[in-house]
Amino acid sequence: MFVGTDVMTARILALIAFLLLLSVACDEPSKRDRSEDNILRETQELFDSVAPGNKAPWMEYMADDVMYFDEQGHNMDKKALLATIEPLPSGMSGTIKILNSRMNVQGNTVIHSYDMDESENVHGQRLHARYHATDTWMNRDRKWQIIAGQALQYYEDPAPGITDLRKFHDYVGTYDLAGQREIVSDGKGKLYLTRRTAPRIELIPEACDVFFRKGVEGRQIFHYAEGKVDSLIDRRNNEDIVWKRVH
Repeated sequence: MFVGTDVMTARILALIAFLLLLSVACDEPSKRDRSEDNILRETQELFDSVAPGNKAPWMEYMADDVMYFDEQGHNMDKKALLATIEPLPSGMSGTIKILNSRMNVQGNTVIHSYDMDESENVHGQRLHARYHATDTWMNRDRKWQIIAGQALQYYEDPAPGITDLRKFHDYVGTYDLAGQREIVSDGKGKLYLTRRTAPRIELIPEACDVFFRKGVEGRQIFHYAEGKVDSLIDRRNNEDIVWKRVH
């Protein structure tokens, strides 16, 4: 009888252990779903609400003490952020799709990094832009909210313009900056810039005397004085580095 009781007790303990393991196993997907799948869904919900100006998701998913920095460098609290959510004017529509979502889950905190692909229609004219954002979600009082977020805009080259190829002769030459030299040359209807031993880079025309380099933010501007080019201006963020022409 005692042996039978021990066997029964062992079986009951084994069953309890199995049920506990099953409970944990069943709970894991829900935790993962809450911290990852739901966060992705809620992030998309936030940006689906931008065009119609629906503030409700932003009210719910942004913490009262959130710090948010947009692509223009604005530092906003929750009140200031909500003030930016307004319906698009008549004749305008748009969508923002979340792409390349990646998450780092650390306890009650999730770092969500993702791209935003924006398409906009302005009275029949289509615009497109790409952004990258990082949000920090935290579970406080059993509620997941964003406590910090930052968005950056991907750089895009301007549309190439048309230039007068006859002016290339004016641009060709050597330019100096404190003993450093760069050479502007032309070939087969294209203009090139060479610095030291680096491979030459094409200068792509944007407007009269204004050029850009593919994938590089900023402009190269040829400056005239007394009817001839006397310098090449490297302009970045509205600040200029001037290379003086030496010959």
